[in-house]
Amino acid sequence: MEVIPAIDLRDGCCVRLTQGDYARETVFSDDPVEMARRWAGEGATRIHVVDLDGARDGRPINNDVVRRIIDAVEPPVQVAGGVRTLDAIQTWLDTGADRVILGTAAVRDPEMAAEAARRHGDRIVVSIDARGGVVAVEGWREETQLQAKSFLQKLASLGVPRFVYTDINRDAMLDSPNYEMIETMVGATERPLIAAGGVADVEHLTRLSKLGVEGAIVGLALYDGRLDLREAIAAVR
Repeated sequence: MEVIPAIDLRDGCCVRLTQGDYARETVFSDDPVEMARRWAGEGATRIHVVDLDGARDGRPINNDVVRRIIDAVEPPVQVAGGVRTLDAIQTWLDTGADRVILGTAAVRDPEMAAEAARRHGDRIVVSIDARGGVVAVEGWREETQLQAKSFLQKLASLGVPRFVYTDINRDAMLDSPNYEMIETMVGATERPLIAAGGVADVEHLTRLSKLGVEGAIVGLALYDGRLDLREAIAAVR
């Protein structure tokens, strides 16, 4: 299982939001590029970069910082936040992103996500972000009527090749992943699934690995020092 460090960008800084709340922000670094180099140096095989301003505003905002991260590190970078169009996807892929992650765009226009998958194959990921199993969009500020499991199955049937499942209520809470929901999501599709939200220690990662997830995105536990990236990678290699 892949352990994927997250770099969340707001106003050019590396931050963490508690449960996606823009009013509950902690700044961990004003140099996200150096943070990416740190995770790469500690063995990261992939880095997850989220433009939080972009997710909120519906268009890429922290473009320059993301580009500098992509250029600075060897591990592949997957980019999320504010990607709403096929042109935006193409721009990120041309810039050097290994994968582009769609969230709100896939909810608003599933056929666009399907077309992106047809054009770009395995480089397209859809992130299903949910509270209590209900999908949220627009930087997690707006709840939909969509159930996470059925939405995943719909997109899988349209050809989306890979998913991220984020449990918003667990995000940056460090109180363990929502294993029950993650198991449900893994069982709902044969497509690979990456889990996010709630990871605080190696035991959480080993349990996720046993559930069959392809990867786990880890944020706050790395930044506050309770999880060592090298140890985490070794535990689930």
